[in-house]
Amino acid sequence: MADSAGLRTRSAAAKAAAAPNGNSKTSNGHHSNGHANRNANGKRAAVEDQDLDDKQHNYVPKHSYLHVDLNDDQIMGGGKQQTLVKYSPGIVISEQGRETDKKLDEHSDWEFGGPWGVTAMMTLFPLLMYYLWICLWFYNGKLVIPNSVDEIWPFFQRMGAHVRDHAFPTKRAFAGYGGLMVFQFLLAVLMPGYMQEGLPVPSLGYKTLMYKCNALSSFYVTLVTCAVLHTTNLYRLTTIIEHFGEYMTVSMIAGYAVSAATYCHAVFTNTTHRMSGNFAYDFFMGAALNPRIGSVDLKLWAEVRIPWVLLFLISVSGACKQYDVYGYVTPNMVFMVLATGLYINACGKGEECIPQTWDMFHEKWGFMVIFWNFAGVPFTYCYSIVYMAAHPPSYYKFSTSTYAFMFSLLIFAHYVFDSSMAQKSRFRMQLQGTFKHRWTFPQWPWSTLKDPRYLQTEHGNALLIDGWWQFLRKPNYSADWTQAFLWGAIAGTRSIIPYYYSAFFLAVLTHRCGRDFERCSKKYGKDWVKYCSIVKYAFIPFVY
Repeated sequence: MADSAGLRTRSAAAKAAAAPNGNSKTSNGHHSNGHANRNANGKRAAVEDQDLDDKQHNYVPKHSYLHVDLNDDQIMGGGKQQTLVKYSPGIVISEQGRETDKKLDEHSDWEFGGPWGVTAMMTLFPLLMYYLWICLWFYNGKLVIPNSVDEIWPFFQRMGAHVRDHAFPTKRAFAGYGGLMVFQFLLAVLMPGYMQEGLPVPSLGYKTLMYKCNALSSFYVTLVTCAVLHTTNLYRLTTIIEHFGEYMTVSMIAGYAVSAATYCHAVFTNTTHRMSGNFAYDFFMGAALNPRIGSVDLKLWAEVRIPWVLLFLISVSGACKQYDVYGYVTPNMVFMVLATGLYINACGKGEECIPQTWDMFHEKWGFMVIFWNFAGVPFTYCYSIVYMAAHPPSYYKFSTSTYAFMFSLLIFAHYVFDSSMAQKSRFRMQLQGTFKHRWTFPQWPWSTLKDPRYLQTEHGNALLIDGWWQFLRKPNYSADWTQAFLWGAIAGTRSIIPYYYSAFFLAVLTHRCGRDFERCSKKYGKDWVKYCSIVKYAFIPFVY
């Protein structure tokens, strides 16, 4: 089957034959009438051009997994032609696409079980956080339950006593947690940063917002500051793990308080967006889309600087605690320091990619996102750290070969996660004409695709079908979950609680994947069907 370049070559040859060129030779070497030949050649060229147009119009692309039919006019890049054009002011959305976006930007379906479901989540999730922490710290990592009906009330009394005695919010916890939040906000304001233009926001008439990306330099300043505080005994980092319950309670209070403040501000200033009319549901999903304090975008600020910085400090706290107790740090705890360090560093060095995500230009800033950033991520993704800090190294000791395998798999999974996220975000920037390379460390190979193949939709957006994204629709999810599983596995098998992160994260990713695919199906229609015929698998090649 001829490729598109071949089709263009034949067309050019036909047109060249039709051009006036004086005389032509017959096969026997005698000169014929030039005018007659030119007419004949012109007719043949016209017929060939018409045949070519008919073939292209009636051509049915034949796409399959890992094979893209370049004859499809909607397939761009990949050496077929240079198509990464700098638009002004940005990505061009068709009228049809705008109508679709308008429908998708309205409240339609209830998610998470509707008002009752989100009310249950806002009530029960903090209780679950307390319960799992109590099991880890006081019951050897075992899931404790009442043994009989008569023990139900004493069981709840015992759980409440643990919270009262070991998780009551103290001045120390308010000062430590609140001080870190204020410090991170000041760094966001004061530190120099890279200015990144976001994606066109449908609710703002497809205008774009500017984001100051300085999370990486802020993280490095935080590291130096914490090191000075720890070594001078002004604030020992072991305080975090030793008083974990207190800090967790303060984080929950902060999550509820910021959620309430953001909701009330949006309502009173009439800046609400995509509201359902139900208070509980709107409080959970959020009322504001792009809340800001001065130049600081609160969604971007809380996406990286709160959860992942705090999670990394918890891992360092666990390592310091082990060193104080045993005189050394176990390979398992080193693994968690490396894992959380890689993650926060990736978020910081690729912060300019975050404005290109669904979370930034569509997801509202409500309890679901706020509480998770302020409390959920740092105080539940760390269960393996808490478990190892509370139990002897013999509980989770592995062979040298096992350590080598787990460290190697972590690095590979992180590489796929980091580079796949970079590929997609930088591709969007290339289309938008806003891409500028940031030389942050580390720069993984294959993070920026040159002339990538993509499917140009009738909506106006483009779907990447190159790099890691030619193998899976969500390669970043697969790699991210692999990291999550390793975070639990490094703590051994004596307790199931360290695996909470991977189990919960799998449920989150499955829900998000289904929601994203449904939205894309409505948004792109037949183009989404074509995309799925090219990239057949979501998480695991040839499996799912």
